[in-house]
Amino acid sequence: ALPSISNELGSTASQLQWMIDSYVLVISGLLMTMGYLGDRVGRKLLLQIGLAIFALFSFGAAISTSSNMLILMRGLMGIGAAIIFPASLSSLTAAFRDNKERAQAVAAWAATFALGMGIGPLIGGWLLNNFHWSSVFYINIPIVIIGLIGGQIYIQESKADKPRPIDIFGAVLSIGALFALVYGLIQAGRDGWTAGNVLASFAIALVLIVGFAVGERRSKNPMLPLEFFKNPSFSGANIALTLVAFAMMGSFFFISQFLQSVQGYSPLSSGVRLLPMAAASFVSAAISAKIAARFGIKLTVASGIFIASAGFFYFAAIAAVNTSYSTLAAAMVVTAIGMGLTMSPATNSILGSIPVSKSGIGSAMNSTTRQVGGALGIAILGTVLNSVYLSTVNNTNWPAALPDPALNGIRSSIQGAHVVAQTIPNPSLAKFITDTANQAFVTGSVRALVVSGVIMMVAGVVTLAILPGKIQPPEES
Repeated sequence: ALPSISNELGSTASQLQWMIDSYVLVISGLLMTMGYLGDRVGRKLLLQIGLAIFALFSFGAAISTSSNMLILMRGLMGIGAAIIFPASLSSLTAAFRDNKERAQAVAAWAATFALGMGIGPLIGGWLLNNFHWSSVFYINIPIVIIGLIGGQIYIQESKADKPRPIDIFGAVLSIGALFALVYGLIQAGRDGWTAGNVLASFAIALVLIVGFAVGERRSKNPMLPLEFFKNPSFSGANIALTLVAFAMMGSFFFISQFLQSVQGYSPLSSGVRLLPMAAASFVSAAISAKIAARFGIKLTVASGIFIASAGFFYFAAIAAVNTSYSTLAAAMVVTAIGMGLTMSPATNSILGSIPVSKSGIGSAMNSTTRQVGGALGIAILGTVLNSVYLSTVNNTNWPAALPDPALNGIRSSIQGAHVVAQTIPNPSLAKFITDTANQAFVTGSVRALVVSGVIMMVAGVVTLAILPGKIQPPEES
């Protein structure tokens, strides 16, 4: 929707970026605190509140009349999302106490999540082809209404039997640390890793994380008991999910750009072409519980990671400007199968290793690792791609002299290069600019995909070294 929004609201490139990042920043900062609160005030109640907040500010986003208003509404939508994620997952943990049933429930949750990620771009593309850009926000409202009614009828309330005093100090420090960390990662992708604001954000995050750890260790009622990390079922799965999210989010960010900017598909056509990936992830996530029950969580998660790693390496091997869709689809399916096998058992390992009374904070930790890992992946892999792209563009011998504004536009991004090419009256020069930018983007993407594959290999080795074959239950019930 960003091009349509930009045309109507006159958004700058920075404002368009913040329409995405404001949501990511808020949800990342609040996930742990919202999961923690759900354990105390009631997971169903908080889920319903989160859905209502999400719908309210989706409406606000739809009626936005300026870029800054839309940025604000997107950030406020992130509050609702930060409540929904841990509340939905911890409700499953509370409802399904049997280990086998919980594993199957989490697998269904992960499969539905994968299917939604695939259907979302498809529906979004269809809406944008037929309606105003605001439709991508209006569509959230009927979905939320269904969720509110269904949740009220079918979900039973659950919360900690003996809720302890709220750890306000821990909540404030965790919010501040996650905000600073994710903000630094977002800005690093734009300003560079040595920029003053980036280094300052990381320094603040480090101080707050250390303060949080010290405070939690001394607190009688910690928000996140650090003893959880002594359980390898908890710590091993969180490490694996962080590394997997790093590779997955960073790489999939490039795939959508490749389909649209390099190969020229519309948003709707790109959404259709991503469906095999969603379907493969849905199926593998749905059967992951049965596979884990037979072969153990360690082997299932590690196998999924290695399969996904093979998919990334295959992507890197076949990636070219004119790669056929059937070849791309095969790479997407292999990667998606691996991801589907990984996410559900790893999530179940986290939830099964902590007391049910603290399932909210456990669920939030699961979501936080994905958000932080994903932000880290987009920042680092984006830097890898951009450095290769810039190097290629800067070392190109242009067949004709180009003015500085045109060169700056080409250097800014592949999309900027295509815009510049459209303003060039010389058809052969315009084609040369487009071809050069496309090839530079693909070359950078290949480098990023190789890094993703290596990170996934490391994640697989870490999983084999740390994660137990069976979930180690918590010491307290």
